[in-house]
Parts: sequence; C-alpha cells; structure tokens
Amino acid sequence: MNDADVSKQIQQMVAFIRQEAEEKANEISVSAEEEFNIHKMQIVDTDKKKIKQEFERKTKQVEVKKKIEYSMQLNASRIKVLQAQDDLVTSMRDAASKELLNVSHNKKTYRKLIQSLIVQCLLRLKEPSVLLRCREVDLSLVESALEDSKKEYASKAKVQAPMINIDKTVFLPPPPTSGDPHRPSCSGGVVLASVDGKIVFENTLDTRLDVAYRKKLPEIRKILFKE
Repeated sequence: MNDADVSKQIQQMVAFIRQEAEEKANEISVSAEEEFNIHKMQIVDTDKKKIKQEFERKTKQVEVKKKIEYSMQLNASRIKVLQAQDDLVTSMRDAASKELLNVSHNKKTYRKLIQSLIVQCLLRLKEPSVLLRCREVDLSLVESALEDSKKEYASKAKVQAPMINIDKTVFLPPPPTSGDPHRPSCSGGVVLASVDGKIVFENTLDTRLDVAYRKKLPEIRKILFKE
C-alpha cells in the first residue's frame, strides 16, 4: 500500500471518528436538553403547587377573617337589640313605679288598700302579736285602718284579733322625689313582722310591683318582642 492509500485511509478514519464524535456530542446535547427541560418542569410544577397552596391558605385566612368579623358584627347587633329591649322594659317598669305615687293621693282608696295589705300580712304571718312599719306620712291613715284590718283578719282566719304594734321610731323610707332619685324611698304600703323579728312580710307597693314585674316579664317580652 502506497502512501496515497495510507493517507486516504487515515482521512477516512479521522472522518469516521469525527462523525462518531459529533453524533455522540449531539446525543449528549439532546439528553442534557431533555434533562434540563424535565428538571425545569419539575421546578415549575413545584413552584406552581407552592403558589397554589399559598393562595389557598391566604384565601382561607380571608374567609375566616370575614366570618369572624361577620360574627362579631352580628353579636354586636344582637347586643344592641337586647339592650334596646331591656331599656324599653325598664322604662315601662319605671313608668309603673311613678304611677304608684298616685295611689296614695286618693286617701279613701288608699286606706282600703292599706287595710287589704295589712290583712294579707296577718294571714301570712298568723301571729297573735305583730310589729307594723309604715311611712311616716301614712301613720295616721294606718292607725285609722288598724281596727278594721284586725276585725277582717279575725273573721277570715276564725281567730281572735291580733295585737298590732305600730313602730313609731323606725319608719319606711319616704316617697321618692325627683330631686334625689338615688335616695331610699317607698311608694306606700306596709311591712309586718313577728315580735321576735324572725318572720318578716314586706307588702309595700314597690315590693308588689317587683313581684308582678318578675312574674309578668316573660309575658311582657312576648307581647312586645314576639318572643
């Protein structure tokens, strides 16, 4: 084989090796590109999931915050409604309390009422001797109704008339005045107690109003507020 043939073969071998190298390089390049794209997609997918999770978390936070704010507003509204209802009922009770002051203005009617209140107390106490307290302004009126009260009680209870001692040293509070609304006051009525003080029966107009108020409150609220 002459030099020309040898040179030709060498060139062919170089060309083959170069072609093999280029093909291998292309394969490596394609493989690297594919791996890069796969890795890139994985990173993109991971970031998308993170972004989606973060969005869902913040969305839930906003929804929870809205629910809390709505609940707080709803509770505040309910409290305002309840307060308004209580204010209305309280104003009605205050109005009724003021009306009690007119009861004692008609002396004839008030005397009959005092007699009835004394008899009620006696029927509850069932004591042969009792102590009676009243307002100082009602003293003379109570004294005038005392005998009739004892007779009525004796007739109803089928017993002897009891001894009723009026306490003339300690009186019930005076009528309320607008000048000092916080001062202890009494709109009228009486308080009777056993001699030893162990049994006390309050039968003042204020006490009776309180009892009626508590008893009728559910009915009043039902009428006013359709509860």
